[in-house]
Amino acid sequence: MSNASQQAGYAPVNGINLYYEIHGSGQPVVLLHGGLGAIEMFGEVLPALAAKRQVIAVDLQAHGRTADIDRLMRYEAMADDIAALIAHLGSRKVDVMGYSLGGGVALRTAIQHPDVVRKLVVVSTPFKRDGWYPEILVGQAQMGAAAAEPMKQTPMYQTYSNLAPKLEDWPVLLSKVGNLLLQPYDWSTDVAAIKAPVLIVAGDADAIRTSHAVDFFGLLGGGQTDPGWDGSGMSNAQLAILPGLTHYTIFSSPALAATVLPFLERP
Repeated sequence: MSNASQQAGYAPVNGINLYYEIHGSGQPVVLLHGGLGAIEMFGEVLPALAAKRQVIAVDLQAHGRTADIDRLMRYEAMADDIAALIAHLGSRKVDVMGYSLGGGVALRTAIQHPDVVRKLVVVSTPFKRDGWYPEILVGQAQMGAAAAEPMKQTPMYQTYSNLAPKLEDWPVLLSKVGNLLLQPYDWSTDVAAIKAPVLIVAGDADAIRTSHAVDFFGLLGGGQTDPGWDGSGMSNAQLAILPGLTHYTIFSSPALAATVLPFLERP
């Protein structure tokens, strides 16, 4: 169990047994990992957040300790899982933070269940499929069961092999994530309607286009005008481009926690 969680368990929601851990105390923030990952991928970020907040960290469908079920992997369904988990834990309103695939789930949670999301943090997450660089889309299209054997050499598989309830489901996970990544989507209209404060975070060498992160900020009213000397014209969205970080280093960087905490703590 990562970083001595105070509580861990499985929530029976929507036909899935969703694994979660609770660390720290204070205003809750739900933390969602990236594709082929698990809670453990956040490294130093989780304890840094838990020093100030109650962190509810989750293993998403077919990831980590959460066994797969007989349904497609879709952002919308996983967002419903998160809303059901929040209700299961007796929380009314929480902050939600997700990275990459988990960022897509966090974003859909805020769109589909606005009543349960207080603040939203999306890290290295596009709001439409072409927010990824073209070469990333090419790589995503090659993910599937055929990649299962070569992918056993990766840190993702090492984590999976340590945690997964059914090790033989590794090719299934790759197939389902691969299928999810092929689905076209554009959530521009939904994003523009979000009322909760949003922090968008990306590395300056991320797998999503830097200009896409700026477009995301713009959809939320950011970067449209000078806010005035008193800041009265500021939107309630914030944008952070973290220097020297890639899609593969940002999720465990202490700089991520240092960027997110002031946003969460702000009244």
